[in-house]
Order: sequence, then C-alpha cells, then structure tokens
Amino acid sequence: MKSHTLLAALAAATALSSPAFAGDAIETVVVTAARLNEARTGIQPQTGASTYVITSDAIKAQPGGDNSLLNQVVLQAPGVAQDSFGQLHVRGEHNGLQYRLNGMIIPEGISVFGQTLDPRFINSLKLITGALPAEYGLRTAGIIDVQTKSGLFAPGGDISMYGGSHGELNPSFDYGGSSGSLNYFVSGDYMTNTLGIESPDGSSDPLHDRTKQWHGFGFVQDILDDDSSLTAIVGTSNDMFQIPNQRGLQPGGIDGVTGMGPSGVLQANGQYLFPSENLNENQREITQYGILSYLRTTGDVDLQVSAFGRYSSLYFTPDPLGDLLYNGIAQTAYKRDVAYGLQAEGAWHVSSDHTIRAGMTVQGDSLRSSTSSLVLGVDGGGNQTSDIPIAIADDGSKQAWSYSLYLQDEWQLVPSLTLNYGVRWDQFHAFDSENQLSPRVNFVWTPTDTITVHGGYSRYFSPPPFELVASSDIALYDNTTAAAGHTDTTPKAERADYYDLGVEQKFMDALTIGVDGYYKMARNLVDEGQFGAPIILTPFNYRSGRQYGVELSSTYDDGGPFTAYLNASYSRAVGRQIVSSEFQFDPADLAYIATHYIPLDHQQIVTISAGASYEWMGTTFSTDLLYGSGLRSDGATPNGDHLPGYVQVNLGISHPFHPWGEKALTARFDVINLFDEKYEIRDGTGIGVGAPQYGASRGVFFGLSQAL
Repeated sequence: MKSHTLLAALAAATALSSPAFAGDAIETVVVTAARLNEARTGIQPQTGASTYVITSDAIKAQPGGDNSLLNQVVLQAPGVAQDSFGQLHVRGEHNGLQYRLNGMIIPEGISVFGQTLDPRFINSLKLITGALPAEYGLRTAGIIDVQTKSGLFAPGGDISMYGGSHGELNPSFDYGGSSGSLNYFVSGDYMTNTLGIESPDGSSDPLHDRTKQWHGFGFVQDILDDDSSLTAIVGTSNDMFQIPNQRGLQPGGIDGVTGMGPSGVLQANGQYLFPSENLNENQREITQYGILSYLRTTGDVDLQVSAFGRYSSLYFTPDPLGDLLYNGIAQTAYKRDVAYGLQAEGAWHVSSDHTIRAGMTVQGDSLRSSTSSLVLGVDGGGNQTSDIPIAIADDGSKQAWSYSLYLQDEWQLVPSLTLNYGVRWDQFHAFDSENQLSPRVNFVWTPTDTITVHGGYSRYFSPPPFELVASSDIALYDNTTAAAGHTDTTPKAERADYYDLGVEQKFMDALTIGVDGYYKMARNLVDEGQFGAPIILTPFNYRSGRQYGVELSSTYDDGGPFTAYLNASYSRAVGRQIVSSEFQFDPADLAYIATHYIPLDHQQIVTISAGASYEWMGTTFSTDLLYGSGLRSDGATPNGDHLPGYVQVNLGISHPFHPWGEKALTARFDVINLFDEKYEIRDGTGIGVGAPQYGASRGVFFGLSQAL
C-alpha cells in the first residue's frame, strides 16, 4: 500500500509538470502503469524467502556508481563471496543463479567473465535466496531479479565519460521518455582497459590483458488500456578478452636462462622452449537476448505471458605452439547456445485470505560445440613418440528441453501469520533425462509491527548447466598428450532438501537488523570447474553434499543524508565422491574424495560487506569494504587449505554542478582498493581451479556525467 501511495504521488507530480492540455492523460497513464506494476509484482511475492534489495540510489552512491559491473553490485548483499572471472558464490553454491528482468526469465548463457547486464538500467535489484516458494526452480542458489528503469517514472538520462587506472575508458549513455501510452528506456556503453581478467601474478600491469566490451539495452512498454500492457526488452553484449600471461615460465619447469630442464619435456616441431610472456590466448563472448511480455489484470485475476530468447556464444583461440608445449593440447573451442521459451504465470485472489498462484515455463536449447585440437602422440608409457602435432576435430550438436509447472496457495491464517504452500514439477531432456515433484512450504509471521519472522522448507531439483556439459569424445584423444585415462559419466541433476529460518527487527524506522540460518542436504551436488586453457566451466557431481551457515544483515536509512549497511556471513560447503566428468580429475584426488568429505573449492568461511554514504552540501562521500577469509586451495588433501584473508576498501566522491542551467554536470572521483591490498583470489590449486588470480591493485578513476 505504501508503494502504491508513493507512485500515485509521483504520478500527480508528473502530471503537474506537464502541459495543461495533457495533464489528465499523463496522470491516467502513470497511475495505470503503477497499478499494472503492482499486479505483476504480486504474481511473484517471494513469501518466506530471504530477500535483499539494492536500489538505483544505493548503486549510484557506492564507489564507482553505475560504472561498476553487476557482480560488484551483488557483492554488497549478505552471503555472497567473490571469485575469479567475475563469478559469485551465494551461500556456498558454485553458480546456480537465475537472472530475471521484471520477473521474466533470461536463460543462462555460456559466458564466464562477460557481464551482460548493466547497472545503468537497474531501478532496483533483488537477491532472493533461502527456501524459495514454488514459482522459482531449476537455478535455486539465488534469484537476481532486476526491476528496470522506465521512461514514464524516471524521464531523462545521462551521457557520461569515465576512466582512469589500467588504461580504462568507459563512455556511456542512458535515456528514457514517454509519449502518450508508450514509454521507453535505452542505455549503452563501451569499456576497454588492461585488466580484463584478474592478474595471474599480482602485478598491477599484467601482460596481455586488454579487454574491449560493448553493451546495449532497450525497454519499451505500451499501456494498451486500463487493464493491460505489452512490454518488449532487448539486450546485447559483445566482450573480447586477452588471456593474461604469467612471467618467467618455461614448459615443464625448464630453466629459462640455461634452457636445461628435466627429462620428458614436450617438444613440438623441434621446439621445447617457449617464454610464458609470449603466449597469445584470446576469448570472445557474445550474448543477445529478447523478451516480449503481455500483462493483464481483470477483477481478481492477474496474468502475465512472456516469450523469451537468447543467443550466447564463446570462442577461444589458443597459442598453437605455446599451449601445446605447456598443456599438451592447443584447443580452438567454439560453443553456441540458442535458447527460446515461454513463461506464463498468474495469481487468482480468491478471497481476502487466499491467493492461488500457478505458472508454467517451457524452454528449448539448441547447442553447437566445435573444437579443433593440436596434440602430440605418446606410447603406452606416456612417452612422446613424435614432435609433429596431430590435429583432432570434435564437433557435436544437441537439442535440450525443460518443462516446469507449479501451483501454490498463499493463505493468511490470521492477520499476523501467512502460510504459502505448494508444489513444483520440473523435467528436462538433454544429455540425460530426469524429473522431480518438489513440495514447498513457507511462512511469514509478524508478531509485532517491528519484528518479522520467515522460514520454510523447499525440495530442489537443479539440472547441470546443459550448455556447459562437455560433449567431447574422450576416446579420440587416446595415445596422445591429452588422453583422459578414465571414465566420463554424464552429469546428473542435483536433488536437495533446503531449510531456512530468519528474523528481522526494525528499530525507530531507520535501523533494520536481520539474522538468517540455512541448511541444505544434496544428492548429486552440482559443482563446476575450469579444466584446460579455454575459460569454459565444466559441471560435475559429488555423490552427496552439505551446505549450511548463518547470515547477519543490517541497514540504516532514516531518509536523511547518511545511510549505511553491514552484512556478515559464516558458511560451510562440503562434498564427497565425484561421480561424473571423472576424466577431468587426478586419479589420486578421485580416490581420496571417494571416501572423504572435502570442502568445495569455492567455500569461504567468513564473508563481510559494509558501506556508508553521506551527503554534505551537495557532495556525496561514500565508502565500502569487502572482507573474505579466503577460498580453498590444496593442502595435505584436496581443497584442504585456504588462501589468506583480505580486506578491500573503496572510496568515492561525487558532486553535481550546474554550469548550463537546470541539467546537472556531475563529477565523480573513485579509488578502488584504497590501501592497495595485494591478495590472491585463487592460487591455481584446488578441485577444478585453473591459473592463479589476484584481486585488482589500487585504481584511481574520474568521471563526468551530463544530465539530459
């Protein structure tokens, strides 16, 4: 009700600022749009789940503002640990994130470190975790639901230039407006710098690490009548990366000065020396998506039907000689996934006590995988038999389908207690074919005006990412330097029981503190790893897994110039017995993990995020920090140790000027990693871990943004 009142006030203000002859029409459109937005939000209520909201104002206030990448925004939320390649781990899960725009699903892509979604078009962002109600499935580690900006509620825009350290240059624009019943919002940016991927050796100027990225977004909505709207969303991302090089290495550990090394060093075309500084690996990632959605509300029924599609491709080009000498294989890899589907959901407000919700999703994926590999021949003892490279082509295609249905009832037993119970059915056909019926039950209890208790149980069914499942024929590599040596079982769907309980207390309408605990038991727990030079993740399963932890969240906002937040989490994630994609692993590791629980490579026991902003005489000062106790590394056992903890502190200052009248020119100054903390995100060891990666060294950035 509060949000409806606020939007109505905004509508009135918009009408008053418009020409008199158009005032009534504009007010009608704005009020209608606000009512339809409320109906759409009510179809997916998140009852009983853990929900953390980050607004566009919070994004702009943080160091870097909306020039930040999406993963840097999400890291503000509790229970989110950072990893290399821009990856995020929510509550000890590897990835398992589902992205939505205005509640509409965007199918996941192949991209590893490309950032497809741009914070510039975010009006608000929700991270929804915990025991999820029945409308959420398949990807259940967390739902990142972005509410996009609209030209109707926030007309105007900006044109900006931002850049600084690491050779960064980042021009961008965004603009929204409306005409009659039609409103729109568009944004675009180009970014280039010399730190596209994390430094592999901790240097502030890693070798061969240039990135060039283009992103675009468009939103158009037509208010068809008082009860319906039609919305179209399109987006594109084209990202190119150089893979950075470590310094001072030679194949097989050869001494780079004398050229003398251990026996058994690979040779190709008469060469066995290759300075690591000269490696030339590159990767390109392209993503394009589109959504067309029809929303209608009539009486007690709200309905939304959306068609969606996404094209995603990844192309890795190796250094033909260097990769062969270092890794025994130089593989050119191309993967493409074209996804398309239909999402239909509705809510029936049966009475003041009951709301019935139901929905279905159908998605098809057409996958194409092409690799061309250079390898060297070996005999039965693993000794090289020739230095002439052998070319192996391995191409394949696959069609996958997934189907989901759900039905649930939100029942208000008494004014202070709401129960949401339902059931979900999922099925998929790809490299494997599986299905599951999953019960869900959640509750929200508000014993007082300032205390909210939520909790629930959810049965989960999570297929491995179809587009990442290795499709190679490992027999093709027998008697070569890329031979697998053992079995390759197809990854299975993860099946899990998830429990969540949390409480939130408000103090004086300004301070909110929450505590949330969770416990998950999984069979065929899905994890992912990077195996080989291409930056392509491969899913695999642990026979059994456990994840549990507790989170503390707190925010302070009294509507004044000062806001702050502090989040802390404790998390454990373990797995036992790898039962798929076995050919990727060392036989000794497989044998140990078969009888022992080990920490998952992405487990970070303690994670803290905090930030504050203060506006003084028009100038906004902001700071935030991120603490991690360290991801896993190999010790006496696989994943048996962890990297040292670290603290990264960032600082931001911004101020608007008015040299040309009403439209502000905003200048900003940011320092990322203020104290130049040098820390490892990965050290190159651990189950499914590739090369070492370090956090970015101190960067100083400046920006100018002109309001339009």
